[in-house]
Amino acid sequence: MGKRLVIVESPAKAKTVNKYLGSDFLVKASMGHIRDLPKKSLGVDIEHDFKPDYEIIPERTSTVAELQKAAKQSESVLLAADPDREGEAICWHLSTVLGAFNKNIYRVLFHEITKSAVQRAFENLRELDQNKINAQQARRLLDRLVGYLISPLLWKKIGRGLSAGRVQSIALRVICEREREIKDFIPEEYWSITAELKASNPPPFKAALTEIDGKKTKIKNEKSATAAVSELRNLPFDLEKVEVKEKKRNPSPPYITSTLQQDGFRLFHFPVKKTMYVAQRLYEGLEIGPKGSVGLITYMRTDSVRVSNQALSWARKYIRQNYSEEYLPEKSRIYKNKRKAQDAHEAIRPTTLSLPPDAVKPYLAKEEYNLYRIIWNRFIASQMSSALIEETVFDIKASKYKFKAKGEVIKFDGYFILYSSLKKEDKIFPRAEAGERLTLINLESEQNFTQALPRYTEGSLVRELEAKGVGRPSTYAPIIATLQGRVYVVKEKGKFIPTDLGIFVTDFLIENFADLMEFKFTVRLEEELDRISEGELNWVDYLKSYHSFLDKDLKQAEKRESVKEKGIPLEDVCPQCGRQLVIKEGRYGRFKSCSGYPECKHRESMVKKEATPLEEKCPECGSGLVIKWGRFGTFIGCSNYPQCTYTKTERKDTGIACPKNCGGTLIRKKTRKGKIFFGCSQYPKCDYATWDEPISQPCPECGRKFVIRKNVIKGDPFLYCSNEECNYKEIVEREKIWEKKDATSEEGEDL
Repeated sequence: MGKRLVIVESPAKAKTVNKYLGSDFLVKASMGHIRDLPKKSLGVDIEHDFKPDYEIIPERTSTVAELQKAAKQSESVLLAADPDREGEAICWHLSTVLGAFNKNIYRVLFHEITKSAVQRAFENLRELDQNKINAQQARRLLDRLVGYLISPLLWKKIGRGLSAGRVQSIALRVICEREREIKDFIPEEYWSITAELKASNPPPFKAALTEIDGKKTKIKNEKSATAAVSELRNLPFDLEKVEVKEKKRNPSPPYITSTLQQDGFRLFHFPVKKTMYVAQRLYEGLEIGPKGSVGLITYMRTDSVRVSNQALSWARKYIRQNYSEEYLPEKSRIYKNKRKAQDAHEAIRPTTLSLPPDAVKPYLAKEEYNLYRIIWNRFIASQMSSALIEETVFDIKASKYKFKAKGEVIKFDGYFILYSSLKKEDKIFPRAEAGERLTLINLESEQNFTQALPRYTEGSLVRELEAKGVGRPSTYAPIIATLQGRVYVVKEKGKFIPTDLGIFVTDFLIENFADLMEFKFTVRLEEELDRISEGELNWVDYLKSYHSFLDKDLKQAEKRESVKEKGIPLEDVCPQCGRQLVIKEGRYGRFKSCSGYPECKHRESMVKKEATPLEEKCPECGSGLVIKWGRFGTFIGCSNYPQCTYTKTERKDTGIACPKNCGGTLIRKKTRKGKIFFGCSQYPKCDYATWDEPISQPCPECGRKFVIRKNVIKGDPFLYCSNEECNYKEIVEREKIWEKKDATSEEGEDL
């Protein structure tokens, strides 16, 4: 009889799993999902209990044929996709297409890719979990219904290339509401007063004014601040109260998906997508010298802080061996999950304590090491002793004025020992007693203004969505990518700003789909998906109830007047005639135009494309050359245009090797009609050519080279990775990215 066929999602995972199995096993990769709903039709029979019409993904046709052939020749088929709803669905689709070739199909579950975990999993084969499959299918069909029923309405009423999503639109609403708060915020002036004081013992210290006449300080202008400072200079300062108390700082629980995403952004400025990509690599396995491919962390999609007893034992053993006994608490720390946590997997932790960060550092890329290090430190710290802080508070009185000074001293660092770079500097206070007269050294007053809440970063947006219970952390990365891809938001200095288009679409959805845009409604739907996963709710009934809301709102929204011809109204006015500006669509994307067209023909680009000056001089007039934007992308021209019309037409060698490995490099050329393309320097020996401009810069997600695509006919350029297995994509010019007509799902499955 043949071998036993094992199917996982990726080649990297296949390599690591194969290392732990004997010669009786054949390990292959499905490359993710093999079936999905059709791209050019709804693919859901609403009238017949939402029956889905799945088809094999075109890019997976050869993979499926290969797996079918292998299944036919194998003793049994063991499906070992990730241990979550998505993984269960992948296994279900595989069992469907392989069932005719082999009847012996089983599910294998492991939450970490280590020898013991893999071997234990293959000793405990199980059936597919139909409840998980139903939950994933309900979510997929739900997103398809929203995408294929609401998105065409947006195209019809507002403009092409728009989309809505069950979670995507809520995330956009969060960003838009914060922007409105910022715009409506009126800063208020206030003044702070700080006194530098000296007790009988050194060192000097600073205290802030907190109260006047027993009321919280509210000094609103410079005149009042100056008067207070003048009065204080002639008053005695007495130490009214000294309070010294010890506080414990307890460590945080190990990482879950959302907290890892937040720290990935906070500490390393990793986009959420990059954090998940790097974590996936750490989970699936990396080459660690003579050890070969090793899975370094447990499954990275989890909302549970639970840790296995074995891992707790390992952590305590490591702490005992590497630190003194005082760093080890009497018993293991057990953390409680949030009420809504699924608890299907452990927290994110290292798979083995024999590979500390420094031991694997030579074998990991910088971003892999950084993420592994914080996962390691967070897990070990979660089982260490609390830090002991001595807090000192001075209450100081000067007549009707009251000052307060507060300082902390670390008496025992505890788990802080793993976070030396994060420790606060000790603020040492003098030894002093209540009733002591203090010496005034200096008084300072400073003007301040109240600040609006900051715009969301990727990290703070994830935190806000999680706090509201919207979506799942595993979906946040594709949701953020979709919001940027649709140009509903742009990112400036790491913060999200909604575009006029994003705000208009949000208002349209709130007005016409009030139920679907409510936070509580979305949260309840997410909870119902969990109930389906647990077998407590029928997935068809769930879809029926959701569709009833959707259908009612769609019929009402159809009556809404279209702004497609008139344009999306803006608050800005035309600089030529003073009438309202609108956003319209043109052949080359969206642009701002006067609402008084054709009487007023003012129009302007949505994105200001500044010319980039070069050191090189124009050979015709001596002015500086600049890089400009034109109809066919960038070109080099004279800064003295239109007086001088010189453009640089000679070939430009990019210095980037031809992908065909022929020994040539890619050269920037032009067609007879002036359109730019890139071809091999070895032409005609090598005929490689592309419209995409290669950029000699590593992909921030996988390290490969990436290219900038000049999509000049239907939108602005965007960066994407030259590595087909990496889905990295970043918009360069934020004006407009035209997506395929069938792009609908906020989870990115239809993108």
